[in-house]
Amino acid sequence: MASTPQLVSSGSDADQRYAKFDERKRKRMESNRESAKRSRMKKQQRLEELCSETTQLQNQNSICHNKIDSVERNYRAIDAENNVLRAQLAELTERLNSLNSLTQFWADTTGFPVDIPEIPDTLLEPWQLPCPIQPITASDMFQF
Repeated sequence: MASTPQLVSSGSDADQRYAKFDERKRKRMESNRESAKRSRMKKQQRLEELCSETTQLQNQNSICHNKIDSVERNYRAIDAENNVLRAQLAELTERLNSLNSLTQFWADTTGFPVDIPEIPDTLLEPWQLPCPIQPITASDMFQF
């Protein structure tokens, strides 16, 4: 009979152990749920941050594209104007050479000496003007 109370008490110990085990399991499951909930919230927050950053970067990209388009339009306009000016320079140089030829012919025909100056290089090559070179900074080029 002495062994029977031990069985009863050991059964009670087993119930307590199962109760403790069930309590630990329940607490662990609750903790896991809370952790999963926090993890989902962090993921959602990170997703929202990334969406916001994407929108911001797309806006900046759009602004950059607009600036590039504006600079390209300005470049094309200036290039076209330069082409017109080059054509005018060539025409005026040709006219000056023709007038110089006529003046020389007149001088040779009449016998009057005429001093015909040479066309200065600065007129034929205006990009090589005899003035100090001033650097063009990027901030000067991209003003809007």
